[in-house]
Amino acid sequence: MFLETIMTPSDLKKLTFDQMERLAQEIRSYLLEVVSRTGGHLAPNLGVVELSIALHYVFNSPQDKIIWDVGHQSYVHKILTGRREELKTLRQFKGLSGFPKRSESVHDCFETGHSSTSISAALGFALARDLKQEKNSVIAVIGDGALTGGMAYEALNHAGQLGTRLIVILNDNEMSITRNVGAMSGYLSRLRTDPLYHRSKEDVREVLQRIPNIGPKMFKAAERFKDSVKYLLVSGMLFEELGFTYLGPIDGHNLRILNQVLERARLLPGPVLLHVKTIKGKGYPPAEKQPNKFHGIGPFDLKTGKTRPRRVPTFTEVFGKAVIKIAEDHPELVAITAAMSEGTGLCEFSRRYPRRFFDVGIAEQHAVTMAAGLAQTGCLPVVAIYSTFLQRAYDQIVHDVALQNLHIIFALDRAGIVGEDGETHQGVFDLSYLRHIPRMTVMAPRDQSELVAMLKSSLKYSGPIAIRYPRGSGPQEEVDYRLPVLPFGRGELLREGEDLVILAVGPLVYQALEAAEQLSMKGKEAAVINCRFVKPLDEELILEWSNRTKKVITIEENVIAGGFGSAVLELLADRGFNGEAARMGIPDSFLGHGAPDLLCRSIGLNAAGIIDLIKSKGWLDS
Repeated sequence: MFLETIMTPSDLKKLTFDQMERLAQEIRSYLLEVVSRTGGHLAPNLGVVELSIALHYVFNSPQDKIIWDVGHQSYVHKILTGRREELKTLRQFKGLSGFPKRSESVHDCFETGHSSTSISAALGFALARDLKQEKNSVIAVIGDGALTGGMAYEALNHAGQLGTRLIVILNDNEMSITRNVGAMSGYLSRLRTDPLYHRSKEDVREVLQRIPNIGPKMFKAAERFKDSVKYLLVSGMLFEELGFTYLGPIDGHNLRILNQVLERARLLPGPVLLHVKTIKGKGYPPAEKQPNKFHGIGPFDLKTGKTRPRRVPTFTEVFGKAVIKIAEDHPELVAITAAMSEGTGLCEFSRRYPRRFFDVGIAEQHAVTMAAGLAQTGCLPVVAIYSTFLQRAYDQIVHDVALQNLHIIFALDRAGIVGEDGETHQGVFDLSYLRHIPRMTVMAPRDQSELVAMLKSSLKYSGPIAIRYPRGSGPQEEVDYRLPVLPFGRGELLREGEDLVILAVGPLVYQALEAAEQLSMKGKEAAVINCRFVKPLDEELILEWSNRTKKVITIEENVIAGGFGSAVLELLADRGFNGEAARMGIPDSFLGHGAPDLLCRSIGLNAAGIIDLIKSKGWLDS
């Protein structure tokens, strides 16, 4: 077992190529063993085993900086940097993060979780290195999916303009190597990575330019001919035009080639883009056949690749079915997502209505402004994006949608506490960043049936509308797709009580009801309101029960600062409320990874937490 001998990246340098190939097999087996139990991003990591080994063989981390775009493919990197045993706690509460984490290791130089950021960060590291007159290498590893994000091109453009020494590795795991490049491309890549080529080119330039009249003309002609040949024979000319030396494509599973090309790229001046072809899910047939399924997966049976069947429908599944039903009667409805068709439940919609479905890639800003253009012409866009990723399109929501009061429905999947993916993916900011935008309507369903009702209701409302709902199964086993349109801005009194009122939004409504039952056994009667709308609030209903009980608790799966509870406090303050009020939500810190119920328990965001808060306020004794 070579895997057990690798405690630091320097241990790799003691291995032969044959031994490293055996190590790659051992790492794949170990990844499968661990992720089948913990869940995680399996297919991307199976695809970068050899690339990760080669990177740590050629470069010297942590002196050399390796930045993983998105970071979900950093499991092998973690194994090679002394966290092999800790990987068994992957994504578990207080265990190893599924993304790069600076607090875990000096080898994690930059934290990532959203895509298309690595080249910008790497350029920052490279510029700092140059300012300090240091010599280390900086490497950004970005996937072809992340390269659909505009920020990546902004960084490529700037890096090419500056000419800073930087290596960008394009991990292309989607397309096979095209025939029209093949051996010629490999030959030209080897030629251009050879330091002798660059040295001789400069020598030729110097000699030719010394010859009066003929020299400069000859050199320019030679340059034009060389460029023409490259345009004809070599892929990657976009990167060349941006100022990068393009190398590849090369086989990302051939350790000898990887090591050879990385070693040469390390010595090149200026920015380099190395195009590496890999197979997502490499080495595990179920993952190779269904890379999307195994991109991010829960625990599964290692022999069959099957996951545990779900009996209760998820919010995502219900959303997908509801949008299809609504689209049947509304030909103006179009669906838009940003590389999340499966994650947002829109796969079946895309099959049924291919001309009315648009996946823009990892380009949330573009998705929102494109929706604005569609809305201006009479279409009704439904923009389905995870809560944490919609943050990236904040300016477009304000400037391109709300300012023009366009009727667009934002479906925010993965809102609230997502769980195992941790800080970068917790959707706990959307109520705060949406509710202060003028003309915006914000809703949160307590269960799957109410999600359907809100979607149907959104067609009758006007202006921009956001519906935020959680990941995973909802509280209902049976979903009612026939609920009527909800009255705009109206909440729902679920339980009467004269001692206090609990105002809740989203599935936490059920925790509020459970807390009210427990309070009743203690002799206290709590009213419970499902507020439904975070904006606009049902002011009449909230004020009536707040003034009646004089004790108010708000509960939300969002940061406390600026969220639903803040909206209620603003209302109470404006109307001269003279009772007591308390807010429950996510504290002013980033929430780590772990199972959602454990995370909720850790911050007291459940029925027991409500009771504890009431006790701490002394309301049980009054």
